[in-house]
Order: sequence, then structure tokens, then C-alpha cells
Amino acid sequence: MKVGIVCPYTWDVPGGVQQHVMDLAEALIGLGHEVSVISPADDERPLPGYVVPAGRAVPVPYNGSVARLAFGFLSAARVRRWVREGAFDVLHVHEPAAPSLSLLACWVADGPIVATVHTAMPRSRVLHAANPVLQTALEKISGRIAVSEAARTTLVEHMGGDAVLIPNGVTVRRFEHAQPLPDWPGPGGALGFLGRLEEPRKGLDVLLRAFRRLGEARPELRLLIAGPGDAGEALGRLPAPLRERVVLLGEVSEEDKARVYRSVDVFCAPNTGGESFGIVLAEAMAAGAPIAASDLDAFRQVLRGGRAGELFATGDPAALAEAAGRLLDDPALRARLSAAAAEAVRAYDWPVIARDVVKVYEAVVPAAGTVAVAL
Repeated sequence: MKVGIVCPYTWDVPGGVQQHVMDLAEALIGLGHEVSVISPADDERPLPGYVVPAGRAVPVPYNGSVARLAFGFLSAARVRRWVREGAFDVLHVHEPAAPSLSLLACWVADGPIVATVHTAMPRSRVLHAANPVLQTALEKISGRIAVSEAARTTLVEHMGGDAVLIPNGVTVRRFEHAQPLPDWPGPGGALGFLGRLEEPRKGLDVLLRAFRRLGEARPELRLLIAGPGDAGEALGRLPAPLRERVVLLGEVSEEDKARVYRSVDVFCAPNTGGESFGIVLAEAMAAGAPIAASDLDAFRQVLRGGRAGELFATGDPAALAEAAGRLLDDPALRARLSAAAAEAVRAYDWPVIARDVVKVYEAVVPAAGTVAVAL
């Protein structure tokens, strides 16, 4: 099958949707399908051979974050040319309601279109007001996928209709045999965090306040932080002796990301909201890291209601400190949760997820025909 995939967010900045698109593309290629991805990206940036750049993106506030999107005449022209030259059997757009390439692709294309909704967010006045305009594009979609129940709820509330539930995937083999970074986790214990440092909903401030509680009683405890952004302001609120035990790696490669998960005694996911799935949890599970995570609906589902990781009250540093401390003090509990997580994450392995996605493609392809540019 010839598949065209549209990524709405820039390839230049790591993110859950971009990672999903990359892994899906590679899993589909591994299953023998022909795949092309179009994404906002710097034309001069080295890209995988299957990715076509649609030009640079601009930062736009979206769902409590700052998304880097591409929307305009140049982007529309590139999408139109890509669709025309691709002659795809099916077009797979991600986040079709975001003002970016996926929405443009829906407008310019006719034929079998599948959409995946990743976002979980409350009802939006802006989206409600824009609904008549969005519907001209969204009504072309013939198959819908949601990565979680929260994303499905968002889809129903904002767009109507329903969707097949197919969760995010994780390439288990990429994480399960990774080696720890040198000298980690160390004899005094180590906590870990991975995410965009300046994005409040990722909860770094919650973790730092929990680390202050734990670190004062555990003189050798360290905190390993990976991800893009500047954590200077948040770190400045820690006493100097504790700051010296925080290691900032910045943005890391895929290989080093896997090593980060393997380098800590407890991986912390202190996110405060806006998460529809929690890909960092699936990655940490694949790496065998014991997890302490906010009790968000999406995280609870991935962690099997707490059977594959500790859940704590969202936004509560004391609750995170208590959960992380319990794991640090109980190696047997860590081992039990790690084993349960390794078993649970098999359901999210990309070859399994990709086959489910292909079933959706197959369901819509006979009903329409090859994707073409709309007249």
C-alpha cells in the first residue's frame, strides 16, 4: 500500500506526535508498505529519506503549549504538490483540527483519508467558533483514530462522530537493551525526568519541589533531567547544595534517551494535564524503569491502574516525594513494577500498533480510491 502521512508539527523540535509519525512510518515500511511523510521542517535540515519538508514552522500557542505549525500559501502549495505527485492509496493526517499541514491536506485532497487525534483538551470556544470552517475539511475524513479515551472524548466534543481507539506505540527493542549512562544511577539513588523544561504542564517544578523534600534527607540522591529548554529559573529556587546534585543533559538523541531511562532508580512523570496518552511512560516501561506518575486518566490507563507504576496526586510535590521515596527504599517493589511494566508495554510495540492502523486503512481504501488533489 502507498501511504502518505501528514505531520502537523515541525520535525525540527522533538515532540510526541512527531515521534509517533516517525515510528509509524518506519513500522509501516518494515511491514512492506511504501511511505512518504510531509512535515514542517527547515529545508536545509538533514531528514530521513521518507520525509518531505513543507517549510519552516512558526510558534503558535496551542493546548497549553507552544506548537510550531506551518500554515499559509507556501505550505498549501507544497502539500498540494506532494499529494498530486504521491498518488497515495490512503492519506493519514495527524491532529486535523490544528491550524497546520493536516488541515491543509484535508482541504486540498480527495480520496481515502484517515485522521489520528492525539490531543486531549477541554472544550474550546475558539474551536467551537471555527467549527463551520473546519467541517469543510474534516467532513472528507473517512476513518478516525484516537490514541486514548481522552483523545476520543476531545474528538467527539469538538468534531462529532467517533473513532477507533489505537494507542501510541513504542519501539520496545530500542529501549529494552539500552545501557545506563556512565556512573548512573549511583549508590545514593537517582530520579529522572524527560520533557520540555519550559512547558509548565510537564511538571518540572513539581518534581523539583519533591526533590527538595527528598534530597534534604538523602544526601547522595541525584536528579537527571533531559529535554529541550532552560531550567535555570526553576533550578534557582533550589538551595545551592541541591542544585549541585541536578544534572541537565539538554536535548538528547534517541539512543541517549533510552539510556536516560535506564540510568535512574525512579522515572518521574509529574505532568499536570493536557496528556492524552503519555509516550514517555511507554518508553520508560520499555526500558524497565520503575515509574512514579501523576494520577492523570491517560497515565492511569497506560500504567494499568497503578499495577505497572506508582500513581500520585497530580500537582502535589509531597505526594510525588512520598511515592518516589517508597520506590527508592524498596528494591523488591521496583523490580515488581518494572516486570509488570515490561509485560504491559508489549501491547504498545509498534509492529502490533502498525498492523491495527493498516486495518483502518484497508477499511477505507475500497470505499474511495486513490488520493487526488481536489479540483
